[in-house]
Amino acid sequence: MTGEVLAAVLDGMAAARLDALILRPSLGLRYVVGHDTSGFLVLVPGLPPVFAADAAEAAALVPPGAGRVGVDTEMRVHELFALGVEADLVLASRVLDPLRIRKRPEELAAIERAATAADRVFRAAARMSWFGAAESDMAVRLASMPWTGEQVSVVVAAGENTARPEHKPGPRVINPGDAVTIQVTAQHDGYHAHASRAFVVAEPPEDFDALHAVLLLARAAAIEAVRPGVTAAEVDAAAWTVLDESGFGRYAERGTGHGVGLDRREAPWLTPDDPTVLAPGMTVTIAPAIHVPELYGARVGDVVECTANGARTLNQAPLTLHVLDP
Repeated sequence: MTGEVLAAVLDGMAAARLDALILRPSLGLRYVVGHDTSGFLVLVPGLPPVFAADAAEAAALVPPGAGRVGVDTEMRVHELFALGVEADLVLASRVLDPLRIRKRPEELAAIERAATAADRVFRAAARMSWFGAAESDMAVRLASMPWTGEQVSVVVAAGENTARPEHKPGPRVINPGDAVTIQVTAQHDGYHAHASRAFVVAEPPEDFDALHAVLLLARAAAIEAVRPGVTAAEVDAAAWTVLDESGFGRYAERGTGHGVGLDRREAPWLTPDDPTVLAPGMTVTIAPAIHVPELYGARVGDVVECTANGARTLNQAPLTLHVLDP
């Protein structure tokens, strides 16, 4: 636990008028402590941080007469009963979310390492033979390659399955003429990157080149919109304008992306109704997608950091529509 993080959390507690904050093993605790750990962390203004073995022991560390106590968002029901504190309970996310949304340099470095691991998956995929293999087999092969310590999960969709946004790899055999979508979630030191690329086997299906070109334009428009002072909704609108005007609008997925960090999906949300104002240190996955029912679809996504000067793209894998060997 660094003094910088502790000071920021205590400032947040003061702003929320909390007399104590109790965190169970969770992403919130991981953020504050800096690593995974067991036990319950109890923070009380003016006192050193203390770990308790369980919820009941944590409750005993809350000052008598405390009026407002922050509790972990992931607190279990039986743990809340065990706390038994006579105080107004406030979700810890009120304090932690505004801190977690802006990444510190070491967090950004971990996310960039994860993005680099995702790039290696895409480059490896371009060198593999795909004809006759099943989606699930290719997903396992890509996820099981050595990635120098990073954890990687891979989703592969082929042919008509690329038109299904939530598709899970199955026994579908990959053939020449198929579109292939590869989505990679990589993790380094607990921090995530989520990226996507589109491929074709031997040759693209009819009009797939046009669909892919529109996605690249939508991605570029969204990245260009990322800068301090712009809202998450405005970034989504930049991509949506391109998609809607292309003629593919009715097949486009609404919602351009989301934040990444300790959670693979977290704030801000690049959707029409998220008013979050972007600031330096925020990281988002920008991943516009088009799904034409029963035919094909694609998603092209990268992790982007908002900096004082605009967007910095953390993924570097080629964006061109790569033709896989049959």
